Amino acid sequence: MRIVSLLPSATEILFGIGAGSEVVGVTHECDYPFEALALPKLTSASAPDLDSSAEIDRHVRAAVHAGSSLYHLDSELLEALQPDLIVTQELCAVCAVSYDIVATAARRLRSDARVVSLEPASLRDVFATMEFLGELTRHAEPARQLVDSLERRIRVLRDAPLHGAPQDDTKRPTTLLLEWTDPPMSAGHWIPELIEIAGGTPLLANAGANSRRLEWDEIAAADPEAVIVAPCGFDLSKTQCAIRELESLEVWRSLRARRTGRVLPMDGNAYMSRPGPRLVDATEIVARWYTTAAEYAG
Repeated sequence: MRIVSLLPSATEILFGIGAGSEVVGVTHECDYPFEALALPKLTSASAPDLDSSAEIDRHVRAAVHAGSSLYHLDSELLEALQPDLIVTQELCAVCAVSYDIVATAARRLRSDARVVSLEPASLRDVFATMEFLGELTRHAEPARQLVDSLERRIRVLRDAPLHGAPQDDTKRPTTLLLEWTDPPMSAGHWIPELIEIAGGTPLLANAGANSRRLEWDEIAAADPEAVIVAPCGFDLSKTQCAIRELESLEVWRSLRARRTGRVLPMDGNAYMSRPGPRLVDATEIVARWYTTAAEYAG
């Protein structure tokens, strides 16, 4: 089977279930695992290289409002690769090349490729996606083994929650995760569940649904004990720049989490935004951070 992955998360899953050797093309954002970097790139960003979170947000909103795609798809390269299977998504207009563009390009292929759209909204959905791709690519057993290993790691976290007190909410830090900083955006889809598994209580979250815009007044009223900053699409360096931008806001500086130093910058692009195997890595990172912060405070 010749597979084109137009999602970084799908690329990670395909390599994770043993189908990596069948992947013949990926996106310009598929940077994990290392082997994916050598594959032909079928997409490129149409957005200019912008610096601040606010500038990026304005550009994205304007493009979406105008019906413009944020990504270019190389249709000629797609034709040359002659895929049997194209994996894409419809979940987010900002996260990948639009499904309509992919479907239109696929209809022109001589190979009569099957187009599959992945739409996970929860951790269980993500695991189901892995099993689905396993069945589709005839790697069902490795996919099942991958899911089993991830579920075991989740059970370890659930069985040993923060301070060993799963029913004591006072020991589970109230946590705001910012999927964007200017404007502030809530944690959506699978992220609130990851916070709960790690040992926290998510605040102003939108589990199983899209992230939503927040107002600083409601953030101040919630006054979280911990804040995780993991902007969608940002690596750790860009996340740290976004936090430095927040320092200019009095309301940010007044938050309890900021005053007590319980702010965790994360590589949202690698660990939170991609519905793939590394979501469990992200959960373990947050769980360790909770425990370390609690020990330091104690």
